[in-house]
Amino acid sequence: MRDSEAEQAVDLSNCDREEIHLVERVQGYGALVTVDAGGRVRRHSANLAEMLGLEAVPAPGTALADALGAAQAAALTDRAALIGPDLEQVRASGLGFPAGAFDAAIHRVGPETVIELEPAGPTAEADDVTLVQTLMNAVRRQPTIQAAAEEATRTVRRLTGHDRVMCYRFGEDGSGTVVAEDAAPEVESYLHLRFPATDIPAQARALYRRNALRQIADVDGPTHRLVPEPARPDGRLDMSLCTTRAVSPVHLEYLRNMGVVASMSVSILRDGALWGLFACHSHKPHALSLGRRAAVELFAQLFAYEISVKSMQVERAHDGDARRLHDALVARVSRGGDIASAIDVVADEIRPVIGFDGIAVVSDDAVATIGVAPDEEACRAIAAHVAGAASPGKVFHTATLQDAMPEAAHLSEPVAGVMALPISLDPGNYILLLRGEVARTVVWAGNPNKPVRPTSDGLRLSPRNSFAAWHQTVTGQSVPWSESERAAAEALRATLLEVVLRMADEAARERVRFQEKQGMLIGELNHRMRNILNLIRSLAQQTRGAAASLEEYAREFDGRLVALSRAHDQLIAGREGEGASLVQLLALEMQAYGGEAGRLVIEGRDVMLPGETFSTLALVMHEMVTNSMKHGALSRPEGRIAVTLRHGPEALRVEWREQGGPPVAEPTRRGFGSTIVERAIPHELGGSVQVRYAAGGLEADFVLPNGHLALDEPLPGDAAEAEAPAEAKAPEPDDAPTRVAAPLAPAGPVLLVEDNMIIALDAADMLAGLGCGDVRSAASVSEALAHVDAEMPVAALLDVNLGRGETSLPVAERLRDAGVPYAFTTGYADDGQVLREHPGAPVLGKPFTEAELAAVLARLLD
Repeated sequence: MRDSEAEQAVDLSNCDREEIHLVERVQGYGALVTVDAGGRVRRHSANLAEMLGLEAVPAPGTALADALGAAQAAALTDRAALIGPDLEQVRASGLGFPAGAFDAAIHRVGPETVIELEPAGPTAEADDVTLVQTLMNAVRRQPTIQAAAEEATRTVRRLTGHDRVMCYRFGEDGSGTVVAEDAAPEVESYLHLRFPATDIPAQARALYRRNALRQIADVDGPTHRLVPEPARPDGRLDMSLCTTRAVSPVHLEYLRNMGVVASMSVSILRDGALWGLFACHSHKPHALSLGRRAAVELFAQLFAYEISVKSMQVERAHDGDARRLHDALVARVSRGGDIASAIDVVADEIRPVIGFDGIAVVSDDAVATIGVAPDEEACRAIAAHVAGAASPGKVFHTATLQDAMPEAAHLSEPVAGVMALPISLDPGNYILLLRGEVARTVVWAGNPNKPVRPTSDGLRLSPRNSFAAWHQTVTGQSVPWSESERAAAEALRATLLEVVLRMADEAARERVRFQEKQGMLIGELNHRMRNILNLIRSLAQQTRGAAASLEEYAREFDGRLVALSRAHDQLIAGREGEGASLVQLLALEMQAYGGEAGRLVIEGRDVMLPGETFSTLALVMHEMVTNSMKHGALSRPEGRIAVTLRHGPEALRVEWREQGGPPVAEPTRRGFGSTIVERAIPHELGGSVQVRYAAGGLEADFVLPNGHLALDEPLPGDAAEAEAPAEAKAPEPDDAPTRVAAPLAPAGPVLLVEDNMIIALDAADMLAGLGCGDVRSAASVSEALAHVDAEMPVAALLDVNLGRGETSLPVAERLRDAGVPYAFTTGYADDGQVLREHPGAPVLGKPFTEAELAAVLARLLD
């Protein structure tokens, strides 16, 4: 922000004009380099060579490989290739430089790829995602948003190690209130204090919506400029998404006045809007690694989701009142009345849901009032003001009507707050809920009104040197309309319009359908989110058991996640109900690994795969292509892969043949990748897999039952019939990761029913680690009952919802009749009929930890 003339008063609103995203400097804990589309260095921070331990400072136009090293440049370029419309930023870890290991954050600004490098964090932070999931469970158990915010604030301080962490919630005017706080005993508390909107300027709030986490490691630490400097102002680098971006001098002064040396802000976004922040303060320099910051950012995203869920629960609690109000209005209108003549009914029914001092019905024909309300002329003037300020057909509300309509303070009955509900499609017809003025005291963190003035030392924030509680008496305002009142008004708005248009019956049916659909979508969203988290956790656990090093673990785990992501993207891109193409899946996997055209030859008719089948095949084909790139045909330039699709009356056979590669031999040990190839299709799709290590190259046959294909009608068979599904091959002993033996030792088999193969493998590993020497896995009801018929288990763990519309209810009933204890696992908050019919069975929510599983298993075996 530029200095003003000495005599000019400057207040904090000047900060709204500061170009904080064009600072052209980075903080001292990181370095930055940008490259153009050709991979040549365009600009870099002045500390780049010193931080990385490079021998020379890269000159503009230097190839990235020459500047940073070939291996490092290749790794950064590969990660940058993932950036797209739905993924603005990517990260890379474990990059080796002369000065040590570094992590990188990468994004694009126009033609430039921006690479920010920071020293890598401790290897112990590799399990941060699992830690976040565990900590989030405590937040999820809280009954209210306030209680959840308090628990979340404690959690963020535990994750970050800052001296003080505040949950800061924004108001409609941009000001913010500290609604929860966790701080060291000696640290000053700001709990319940309000900060004016000018403390976080408009452009800073906009950046928080784009870049969810902002770290300031040391307010007095060095910063480093970008070189070369741009020839023109419009050539400056947009650093909106930069993690190391230097800080506005005004904000640094603000933090110093608070006694803060290091800070971090984490956005809490709800429906794309900035709901609030986690504001973290330390009184000494403090910086978190890129990996730990990513974990904190994930926690904030999950917390925002939990806020949405709890808000919906509050809204549903008001549905009964809304339905009762709807029924009363419908009954009144059905007797030939209208809203104006039914104002007494309207007032009596609305008052328990939305509080008011007076009510007025303003229509073209008449004005009717009850309670503390001004005369007809004043009511029409208020309605006219609302019509000009509100969006057509929407609810309008304000607690400060007198600011925009000063005459409202001088009416026969002064009005400060109004909520207007439209009762027709024509503007000007409203139910007006009116509130009078209520003087109240607002407690600010320091005086928010005193201006900032320039001094001989430059622009200073001395008026904000004190952040002690400052009380202000506010007049000209009513009691604010609460979030639940606004939600009730939105629900009532549609009802009123439909009542006036004599469509009450259809409105009632639509309301019921909407509520049912909303409940179903909320439940499905919760289920899918839990399953995704459980799948990622299980994928991480299984990959870790097979990896020989941290770098291999990161590479393998990242590749599998990317395969799932590509599968999801392809499913979303397809038209609803058609599934996604198997041929395109194969082509995408080749393209992702830089496979050249012609090295993959596909014969046979393409087939569309539904979502569950496509995700399973995506993982299997990812492992096949990865293995071929490492050890098979694709490891040599002349190598190629031939895939033949043979359609049979009952199944599709996918024949994989590698040619022109090095000699192959059956491996002596099978890792997790081999387990995915050999077991995913039998376990999840009921098909079969045969893998042969032939002299000419690897051969594999995958058989997919037609029931798992998106077929409008059965396909006629090809010349070669597909074979019948075969039994799934048991994993090799080396596949299981080493665990510490647990004291539980069941005297017989434990039955595990889970339709997702990766989750089943992880749960089986957990059971084995708890002392269960005989775990029988099943993916369907029929397979589970076959295990029960062969040998009755001593305990069972049952996934409620299985594939293809099945539930584990028949298995639970069979076990209950036999007196065998069992527990359910589920991603739903309430799995309805199954859980209601088995009230004594423990329920284990997904994702679950080994400790949680141990507690449930001990209960079953007791």
